[in-house]
Formats: sequence, C-alpha cells, structure tokens
Amino acid sequence: MFEKILIANRGEIACRVAATARRLGIQTVAVYSDADTNAKHVLACDEAVHIGGSAPQDSYLRWERILQAAQDTGAQAVHPGYGFLSENEDFAQACAAAGLVFIGPSPSAIQAMGLKAQSKQLMEKAGVPLVPGYHGDDQDPALLQREADRIGYPVLIKASAGGGGKGMRAVERAADFAEALASCKREASHSFGSDAVLIEKYVQRPRHIEIQVFGDTHGHCVYLFERDCSVQRRHQKVLEEAPAPGMSETLRSQMGAAAVAAAQAVNYVGAGTVEFIVEQVGMYGLDGAQAGLADGACQGETPPREGGERLPAGGVGARFYFMEMNTRVQVEHPVTEAITGVDLVEWQLRVASGEPLPLRQDQLRIQGHAIEARICAENPDNQFLPATGTLQVYRKPASVSFAVADGAVRVDDGVREGDTISPYYDSMVAKLIVHADTRAQALARLDTALAQTHIVGLATNVQFLRHVVHSDSFVNAQLDTALIPREAAVLFHQEPVGWVRAVAAVVAHTLRAERGLAGSDPFSQRDGWQAYGERTRSFSLSLGDATQQALLRYLHDGSLHLKVSQLDASASGLLHFNDQGDDGLWVSFDGQRTHSTLHWLDDVAHVFTPHGATRITLKDPLAHAGQEQTLGGRLTAPMPGKVVSFVVKVGDVVTAGQTLAVMEAMKMEHTIAAPKDGTVRELLYAAGDQVAEGAELLKLD
Repeated sequence: MFEKILIANRGEIACRVAATARRLGIQTVAVYSDADTNAKHVLACDEAVHIGGSAPQDSYLRWERILQAAQDTGAQAVHPGYGFLSENEDFAQACAAAGLVFIGPSPSAIQAMGLKAQSKQLMEKAGVPLVPGYHGDDQDPALLQREADRIGYPVLIKASAGGGGKGMRAVERAADFAEALASCKREASHSFGSDAVLIEKYVQRPRHIEIQVFGDTHGHCVYLFERDCSVQRRHQKVLEEAPAPGMSETLRSQMGAAAVAAAQAVNYVGAGTVEFIVEQVGMYGLDGAQAGLADGACQGETPPREGGERLPAGGVGARFYFMEMNTRVQVEHPVTEAITGVDLVEWQLRVASGEPLPLRQDQLRIQGHAIEARICAENPDNQFLPATGTLQVYRKPASVSFAVADGAVRVDDGVREGDTISPYYDSMVAKLIVHADTRAQALARLDTALAQTHIVGLATNVQFLRHVVHSDSFVNAQLDTALIPREAAVLFHQEPVGWVRAVAAVVAHTLRAERGLAGSDPFSQRDGWQAYGERTRSFSLSLGDATQQALLRYLHDGSLHLKVSQLDASASGLLHFNDQGDDGLWVSFDGQRTHSTLHWLDDVAHVFTPHGATRITLKDPLAHAGQEQTLGGRLTAPMPGKVVSFVVKVGDVVTAGQTLAVMEAMKMEHTIAAPKDGTVRELLYAAGDQVAEGAELLKLD
C-alpha cells in the first residue's frame, strides 16, 4: 500500500479521497489554486501545494505543476478524482513517466473509452447495439449537417471527449443545427480541449442506467450493480439511486455482464462506469428481454423534451444500448457504497497498489436502497442559472461524513459556512445521501434531511429537490430523463409552503429579539402594555412580489392575537412561541404548532420549517420607498463570468428573444437574449473579457 498520495482535485471529492486515505494510514498532499487558498480540502490533507491561478486552466489543468508537486512532496501516486484530469490519457502517461502511479485505468483504456465516438466504434465492432448516429473523425460542419439531415431530426450533438452535459445540444430543426454545432464546439473545446462532436438520433422517454465496474491487475473484473441516473436538468444528473427501481434480476445480470465485457475489452483496471440507454417495458417497468434497436429506444444523459406518450402497457420489453464509459470514480458513487458496504476509494487504492479485488462477484450483495441528491448553487426557477456568493449560513442534517454504510444520512462536501461559491468551478455545494431498507423509507429520509439543510447567502436547488421528491413521477418511480419537464407544473415557481406560518414565525422571532434587547428595562419593553384598552401593532412584510399585512393585538390577559392577510386570503388566531435557543422557535398559530428556524440577513428573514423554506422581508415603515429604475434596453450579466462572443454589432436591429451575446460561467455557456425589440447602440465589452454580476454588457435603443 502507498505511504503518501497526491490528490489532483478540489472540493468534496478531494475531501472524500483524503478521508479514506487517512483511515488507511496514508498521508495526503492537496493542491490548490488562488481561489482555494483556504478551502476545506486544503485543510483535509497533511500537506498542500499552491499550483496557480483561480481558473482551472491556470491550476487544476496544469498537470506539469501537479506532477512537480507530487515529486517535491515525495508522493508515490496521484488520485485524480473526477473531472479535470481524471480522464486525460496524456496526464496518466506523464504520471508513469515521472515514476508515479496513476490511481485509475491505463492510458490506453482512457483513450479507448474516453472519446465517445471511438468507444462507440469499439462497441459496434464488439456487437453492442448503438443508437443510430455519426461517430466519424471528419468534423467538417457541412458534413455534420448532412449527417444530421440523414439521421433525421431531432438529433443530439454531443462532445466526443465530453461528459456531464457539457458540449451537448438537442436540435429540433435543420435550420438550428449550425448555431447549435458552433456552441457545442466552443463549449467542448473550453471544457475538454477538443471540439470534436458526434451526432445521434435523439430518441425519447430514455432511462439512464449505469453499471459500476471494477477491474484489477490480476485479470479479475466485477460489477457492483446499477444506479438509476434518469432525473436530469441541463443534461446533468440531479438525483441518483441504487438499485434501479423496477430492475429485474435477469436484466441486472445481462447489463452487468455486458458492462464487464466492455471493461475487459480494454483490459480495464480500477473503478469505472458503463452507461446505458434503457428502453422501458410497459409504462415504466423493466424486464429482462434484450432485443435490437427500435424506435422509441431510450437515450441517457440527454436534454429532456416536452410531452411524449407513455409506453403502452405490455410493451416490447427492456432494451439497453451502450452510451459511454466513464473511466473514473463517479459523482454518484456513494449510493453504490451504501447498498454494497464497499468503500470504492479504498478499492481504488488497493488495486492501484497491485492488490487483487477484495471480493468476487458471488460475494457482492445489495443491501437496501440509497438515493443521492446534488445540492447546487443555482436558481431552478430561472433555468437553473448558476449562483455565486457566500455561504452566510450552512447548516447540515445530522449525518456521517464520508461513511460507507455506517449511517442513514451522509453528507459529502468540500465547503464550510463562510466559504464562497465562485464562478470558476462547478456549482455543486454538497451531496446528500440517504440509505434505508426500502425505497419508500429512503424517500422519507431524504425529504427530512433536505428540510434540515439550511443555506443562506445564495440561491440553491434544495426546495426544488424537495418538490421532485414529492412529485408523483418520482414517488411512483416513473423515471426517465423527461421527468422534470413532465412535472414542471409542480416543480417550478411554487408558492412557498405554509407562508402564513412563516409570517407568524417572523413576528414571533421579532418579538423574541425585542425582549432580548430590552432586558429588564421596563421603559424599553414593547410588550403592548398600556393603562387603558387594547394595543394593536401592524407589520408589513413582503414575500416575493406579494405583500402581507400582519396585525398583532395585545389582549388584556397578556396573550397575543395575530391576523395575517394577503390579498383575499387571511388567517387569524392566538400566537404562542417557545424559545428553543439559537435560531429555533416552536410557534403555535391558528391551531398549528410548527418548529421554525430563522436566519436574518439585514431585513430579510430566511424561514425554515419542516414544510419548506421561505424568504420574508420585514419592511421598515419609516423608510422612504426609492424610485424604481427603468432598465429599458439595458442588459446585464446574470452572474460573474467571461464574455464568449457578441453575435450582434452596433447598429443591428434586433427582436425580442434574439440571441445577443454568449457568456461562460461555471464551465457552462449561457445565452443573453434581447428583452425587447430595438437597435444595438453600444457594446460595452469585448469577447474574452471577464465581467462581474450585474455588469451592463450592451445598450439597446
């Protein structure tokens, strides 16, 4: 076993690898960029080496600096984690040339499986059914357009060297192909250093199921069952679970055998994932019937489309098709660890040091059900736009960090309260993993854990995840990559749950704070006492665009009566609250008793209850309302990032919704569209410029 390893990554995966290494008595070396000087993963390791600027191309992708750091610190091996250099065969080869063990597959295996087009050609020769498409080397745009026309629309453009949904576009019409191709190539080149793409028929109702495989240097290879990763947004996974609901033992063994065969075809060593497109039998079930490619086959990790009919009952049987192989540990590996009791990172370290696999295939068992939710800094109600900012409040549920099967709730993260989510890296804040005996129990456990996750300071998808967990499709395991658009009515732009109770909590917290400030000074008390009659007090609050009025009456007997009104809705009743210390209160109002936690930022109360999270602004009646600004044709950057290009010039006449500029942030491209018809008067930046959030990009008349 190694004595010291260098972890060539950051964030939660670097912390995850360090935790297992520490348990095994292996010393660790962290690398960090300017932005990560005080990051959690730096402190999680025994040593740390600065390797460059904040942007990945200036640090985490500069493998010569990483190798130098490994040699300078005496590390014997390099663990690449996922992303960055984890699937870079040149880096793996450079590690070997420098006398370092690359904790992963051989460079030849990475090369064979790392390029989507080449891997599909390899699988095609092996007789594995593929979705119709073009996987050739000729990347002439005119040829690609002709191939797309031949395949028939809709088609999917995918970065050949890519993953994680980057460099991927669904194209509905031939007229849109050229623009989508150019965008894919830019994004692919920036993220993977190659702009090569492949074209595939975009088929509907896909189910994305992947098989975890593991090989060693002694010729052994096993599969550790499957994960269902069908719930996706922006072509990236949102929720993953293991085992796949509805999976028959027959289909499981067929897919497992196919995954092992794919791995053995390239003499695979280490942890890998073979991803399949699975066509569903009946309505949403799976069975073991394997057949050839047919219309309606499923296509994993694809942009979901609106609509679509469910497969009729008594369908043609489950079919699976090879999509790609990820030659690294996956983001969603904890659900496999939970159901098998296997520490996959430990297996990586043991196999890389020359040991055989710890278990044979017949010794592996599935235990219960596990689900992982990716908590990301983003705004689901604004097309999942990534968010940046400071984690002013970051409270996690009671959990076991980086445990394999020791706890029902596990949190993997690489941040702490007070850390900043920057535009340089992925928007994921943490992974929340739950494990239970059954899927229903796991769902309930996940919802509770999400309710106990309090993040203040930037937008997150926590409430969106709770909406997904409660949706009919997810509860009933009706899983496919169209789940989110199918359930859009209950997932997006939802009224805050229990807003009346949230308003009551804000009033109660305000009263508690006033009592604490007043202390024993009777002249500073605002408890409503007066010599004659009853006293009333009004509160003006806003929840989003809506305004609430709360009228508090101090009754003769010392009790409090509260009436909350919003437009034509109102509620009233006695208000009681019990201090729980810190930010917690038990609040009883209108016959309901709810535990609430409040975190204040200026005059905004972030209210967390078991029913959901709400932001309420307490208005100062003495403050003068400022005049509203009319933005007119102003266009501002929605987040910090880089201007990729302007697609208009000064003097151009544009229409509402027309693309004006393209920005890049958090490794994804974002389109800036015209809010109204007009004429471009001035471009305020040039392609390549870094801009701050809210910066005006151009002016329209």
